[in-house]
Amino acid sequence: MENQHIIVRVATPDDIHYSSTITNEMESSAKARGTGIAKRSPAYVELKMQEGKAVIAVTDKGDWVGFCYIEAWGHEKFVANSGLIVNPAFRGHGVAKSIKKKIFELSREKYPDAKIFGLTTGLAVMKINSELGYEPVTYSELTDDEEFWKGCRSCVNFDILTSKQRKNCLCTAMLYDPVEKLKEAEERAMADKAAAEQQVQLSVTATGHMHHEKRRRRFKGNIKLYERWLRFKRFVLLNSRKEGGATGSKKKFFLF
Repeated sequence: MENQHIIVRVATPDDIHYSSTITNEMESSAKARGTGIAKRSPAYVELKMQEGKAVIAVTDKGDWVGFCYIEAWGHEKFVANSGLIVNPAFRGHGVAKSIKKKIFELSREKYPDAKIFGLTTGLAVMKINSELGYEPVTYSELTDDEEFWKGCRSCVNFDILTSKQRKNCLCTAMLYDPVEKLKEAEERAMADKAAAEQQVQLSVTATGHMHHEKRRRRFKGNIKLYERWLRFKRFVLLNSRKEGGATGSKKKFFLF
């Protein structure tokens, strides 16, 4: 990829010739990871390109680099940025991050009031999501649209999802809530204003006590912590499946 300029942009109908390459890479990548994503046909990817609901990365020479698309669920109350894939030849150069940022901006533009969510097993994707403002959530906070969950049927871990009554799986759920983010911004603005007023007061007061309000703990994107959590989660869920299916063991695991 030396001396090649990568362009990340909204996909158009002129990009449909990349569709088969994209879906083939999605499938092979899922198999290599040992996890699954909702299987998509070239026709479906082409539709997203025609609707202007996809982001593609290509080189200035026309080589395909990466892709991601938007899906709306629950009467457009929820939006998922799905199918993120990067050509293996271009991985490790920040392409995924650029695509995620672009598709996030496109989602906010097309669905400003929708909650944006994702399910992933990838640590790199989790880190990117956290930088964009996503926070880890339980599955119950995601869309209840049956069509979305049907897409998980092609995943190799679908039996885990169903055995957990769709409350847990190997994927981690992350959510960006625009209403919550607005509240946080307002809280920060009020706190900054109060701090500024207090600072002015302290500058003219000889004595006084400073009170720091305890703020809600926020997710800081600690990737090492996530890595340990994912290993533990995989161990628990996979062993639960083996014991429950093979021996009918009554041993229970609790995930928090």
